[in-house]
Amino acid sequence: MRGQRLLFQALIFALCGVGLAAAAEPVGQAVVIKTEVTGQAGPIEVNTSVHRDERIKTSQSGLGQFVFRDGTKLAVGWGSSVVIDRYVFDDSQSVRQLTIKAAKGTFRWVSGNSKSSAYQILTPAGTIGVRGTAFDFYVGPDGTTAVVLLNGAARFCGPGGCRQLQQRCDCVVAKPNGDMTSARRVDRDVLQSLGNQRALPFLSGNQRLSGGLGMLGGCNMASLLPERSDRNRPPPAVAPAPQRQDPPQRQAEPQKERPHRPDMPHHDKPHHDKPHHDKPDRPDKHEGHGRHDDDGKPGNHGLDHREHDHHHDGDGDRDDDHDNDRNHHRGRDFNRDR
Repeated sequence: MRGQRLLFQALIFALCGVGLAAAAEPVGQAVVIKTEVTGQAGPIEVNTSVHRDERIKTSQSGLGQFVFRDGTKLAVGWGSSVVIDRYVFDDSQSVRQLTIKAAKGTFRWVSGNSKSSAYQILTPAGTIGVRGTAFDFYVGPDGTTAVVLLNGAARFCGPGGCRQLQQRCDCVVAKPNGDMTSARRVDRDVLQSLGNQRALPFLSGNQRLSGGLGMLGGCNMASLLPERSDRNRPPPAVAPAPQRQDPPQRQAEPQKERPHRPDMPHHDKPHHDKPHHDKPDRPDKHEGHGRHDDDGKPGNHGLDHREHDHHHDGDGDRDDDHDNDRNHHRGRDFNRDR
């Protein structure tokens, strides 16, 4: 009896060991890790293996890129949580089934070498069916899900029905209650409807991916950053930049136009009534006494002196006549006396 019990316990341990080995079977590995990404066994680093049934979480700034054995690529953006739910190998190059459960966050998926029917992505609002596809998807805290097609084709099915994504940049937004939009090109309104400007960071450029995951384009969504304008809309006219002015200094007021005045010699001043070199002729204070010119002009001392001398010469003639008369009388009286 005791031997049978020991045999039964050994069989249980063996079965548990097989189960643990199967659970710990690696299905892929991390190729890019930024900030903080954790798994079932703790922090995940580059080249760390990921396993079936393992939950992968990222911090609010974390980013992890993973490659599965069949070549499928999965990027897990910030604030995300995802579980590798089922992974069934077909052979070394493909799988029969790969299912992941995205609880919240943002992701990019690129299918590998397996059949499209082998892939399935579960979200709170519905299921994403893969058709040889590359796409981004976001799961909000309330389960609202957005899917943006980048390559190939995809289908989203939820309580409200199914939507086909067939053209690049087609987008569908669905809620857990069954509300679902029609497929249309992704634009700025998508972020508003999701209530999160950080949603779809691989399209907006808030988080950059490496390798083939980062070469799929962004559907012109880089303009969806909060601080940038929408590039799909015509850009506003750019006004010329104002001239730089020094704030501490006041702008000089324009000088008032002075009234036109006739040109004057540089030595003239406005307060002079007449130029000092153009004074009219006026008699000298000592007229007739300071100059000896013989030009005969008025005010000339030489002419005045000659006239004065001529006047005196006339007086002398009269004196001579008087002397002659007096001598004549004397001669006559002298003859009488004789």
